[in-house]
Amino acid sequence: MPLDQHWDEQEEEGGGEMTFIEHLEELRWHIIRALAAIIIFTVLAFVFKTELWNGVILAPSRPDFWTYRKLCEFAEVVSAPDLCVKKIDFILINREMTGQFMMAITYSFFIGLSLAFPYAFWELWRFIRPGLRDVEVSASRGAVFWVTFLFFCGVLFGYYVVSPLAINFLADFKIDESIENQVDISSYVSLLVMMVLACGLTFQLPMIIFVLSQVGIVTPKFMREYRKHAFIVILIIAAIITPSPDIFSQLLVTAPLLLLYEISIFVSARVNNKREKARLASEIAEENEMRFRNNQ
Repeated sequence: MPLDQHWDEQEEEGGGEMTFIEHLEELRWHIIRALAAIIIFTVLAFVFKTELWNGVILAPSRPDFWTYRKLCEFAEVVSAPDLCVKKIDFILINREMTGQFMMAITYSFFIGLSLAFPYAFWELWRFIRPGLRDVEVSASRGAVFWVTFLFFCGVLFGYYVVSPLAINFLADFKIDESIENQVDISSYVSLLVMMVLACGLTFQLPMIIFVLSQVGIVTPKFMREYRKHAFIVILIIAAIITPSPDIFSQLLVTAPLLLLYEISIFVSARVNNKREKARLASEIAEENEMRFRNNQ
């Protein structure tokens, strides 16, 4: 039963607000349903592990990956052959008896968590929403959609842009040609997961600014004043995410982050305008009420 429906039925029956224990019970069921979705997607990912590992997880380690092919096409257009990735100079190995099995379980969980994220967030939102005021509910309409949309945009960006750039650079970086790169599968998977999830969370910046603007912590004026400082921070973040020193890779990561910052300014400005309109409307209503009382 939806939480808001549960509350409405209680109010109609004259039960008033839910008790603390009832809140915990309701929260428990939301958590159970969210975990059930994660488990279901995790099991499905494990069942189709061969297809996922060959076509998704290991794909950035091969030169025929979509991103590398597009880089080669771009390299031909701009006459920059160095941009074309023709070989990923490392081999993946497993050094532990249970290594591949544990990797299959671990990565199935991360895939299950990513795919179940929209439903899990929706369950959390269903629990929080009834406790919000009508104005807050109206202001946060579409939150589930935008959080999900930004998360998957970040995941795709991390998978198709950041991860292949990082993998290619680290595979080609050598302190001596006599050293062969034999990378443990756990190291490769950890890097891929870190890059993808980090981008998925980083792309939540507009939603974070939306919340902070709602409570009055962040304003568009503040964000515009510190735009230059934010640009430096974004460059540092891009440098951390992509260890490659070439400017092209840096720009590929910096551009979307800058766009997210500008979108966040727009979001903050819109929230601020709505707050100002609501404040003015409240003041006008109070003035009209005082005039009405004086006239009487």
